[in-house]
Amino acid sequence: MTDVVPTGVDGLDEILNGGIVDNATVLVSGNPGTGKSILGMQYLYTGVTEYDEPGIYISFEENADDIRTAAESIGFDRFGELVDEGEIKIYDKRDMLSDGDFTATMDRLLEDFSAEEYDRLVLDSLTMFQLFFDDEREKRTYLLKFSDILKQYGLTSLLINEQGAVFPDTEIGLENFLTDGNIYVIQTPTDSGVNRYVWVAKMRKQDIDTDIFPMEISDGGLIVHDKASGFSMMGGDGGTGASGGPSF
Repeated sequence: MTDVVPTGVDGLDEILNGGIVDNATVLVSGNPGTGKSILGMQYLYTGVTEYDEPGIYISFEENADDIRTAAESIGFDRFGELVDEGEIKIYDKRDMLSDGDFTATMDRLLEDFSAEEYDRLVLDSLTMFQLFFDDEREKRTYLLKFSDILKQYGLTSLLINEQGAVFPDTEIGLENFLTDGNIYVIQTPTDSGVNRYVWVAKMRKQDIDTDIFPMEISDGGLIVHDKASGFSMMGGDGGTGASGGPSF
């Protein structure tokens, strides 16, 4: 039986038959406002509070104070406390962009990976990570290297990826093929706001449910519902709305 790491998201772990394969690297893609960063925060927060698994949050876009504030605003009340205690380690945009060089940045990360034992990692976002590199070949090479490093240190990782297209099959990049799994979070406009959905398109070594499921953002994070398929992607009838709620 394959060992899995629960995401801590109600409904998503059922789709995944328990969680993400241990030591896997999983791509989480979606357009802005779909809840990708919330998923990452929830994955780390529940990792510590429910499973005693410390984690790392790497952000190229936010500073540490903003990350803490965002996490606490969605209901992860102890997030800042866990950061202070070292259970969640944040590398913010100042840490990640100070060197301006991928090798130097990775050297600093590896020192901490070696000194402390972490189980989970979130990279937010892969889009900004790739700005270190000049061409697709270099991006592919270093993404593979980075993925290998994460596995070497026993990290089960979510790589958050900004996607311009609403529908995932219209915009598939190289990174989709270089990771162990692909999770898409999708939002579609309605007359009353937006409907949100999650689709697990691929997960190596696992039997998964590949239907598209309604999702909402609530106080306490993401919730995925078990009503699959029977909805209109562009309609507003019967969706699990979340037109109100934080947008990250």
